Amino acid sequence: MWDDDDDEGWDENDEEDFRKENERIDKHPLMKKGMDIFELTRALVGSLDEARMELYGGLMLESAGVLPAKFAGAESVDDYILKMENAVLMKIHARSLYSMTYQLALEGTHAEEHLQLLRDAIREFKSMFVDWVKEFDPKQKNIDGWGIFED
Repeated sequence: MWDDDDDEGWDENDEEDFRKENERIDKHPLMKKGMDIFELTRALVGSLDEARMELYGGLMLESAGVLPAKFAGAESVDDYILKMENAVLMKIHARSLYSMTYQLALEGTHAEEHLQLLRDAIREFKSMFVDWVKEFDPKQKNIDGWGIFED
């Protein structure tokens, strides 16, 4: 049915390269910090009452989950435009999650120290993120016709 069903182009060396690339991405400090943020968020969300869990829980977990997922997507390609698209989504979700900690503080749902742990982790992520984005090569781009990050 599919013209590309043959595996002639995939061999054991490709499998090893794929494994090594995944390992490199998983060990990257920004990925580790993203996973830390996800775990902190999961702990905070897990202690919310039912009403707030419904209101904030899904949004918070989604935002926290986007950070490592989009990092992996960006880190696995060379294309500047794809890297920047993923980076923008990471920034939006990190800021959203950060803002939600203040909403929870206003509602008195958690001890300030617990919310501060997540804020501190997001600040560390931001600092690492800024350095990571500086490594992107704007010459490595495949123009996609959408007009964003193309100049």
